[in-house]
Amino acid sequence: MRIPVFRREPGAPVSAMARALVALPASVSAVLVLLAAGQIAPREERVTPLAAHALPGGSGKRFTAVEVLFPPGARAAPHRHGSAFLYAYVLEGEVRSQIEGERLQTYHTGESWIEQPGAHHLLTENNSADRPARLLVTFVSQGSEPLKIPDAPPRGDAR
Repeated sequence: MRIPVFRREPGAPVSAMARALVALPASVSAVLVLLAAGQIAPREERVTPLAAHALPGGSGKRFTAVEVLFPPGARAAPHRHGSAFLYAYVLEGEVRSQIEGERLQTYHTGESWIEQPGAHHLLTENNSADRPARLLVTFVSQGSEPLKIPDAPPRGDAR
């Protein structure tokens, strides 16, 4: 992996970001530089919307499809999908998933699962350290309802 080297000409102004990086320990500065350069995979999933359409009949329900990319080692925070019915299909890689009250499952390319409305999704992660995982996820939901509702942080958590 080649990391770009940035040089400042003598007399050129030093940016606030550069001053902040210099003030941090070297290991932290290196991680921030690698993150900014795209050299370290994010630890969270990335969602790409594919389609969203109102269902016919005036029910107010909506069909939505998204692609979810889990970089190596990425994991989703615990969450719910409100009153949405969900179908997830593994396009690539393998994903570990656990719904509250059910056992931990590992799903491989070509496998799928469903989540009933109101299900509490405790774990979704790509357990691979070097390969991404991709899901196609479809929802049937109420039109104005958010598709993903993260768990509230524990009390006393200042996030």
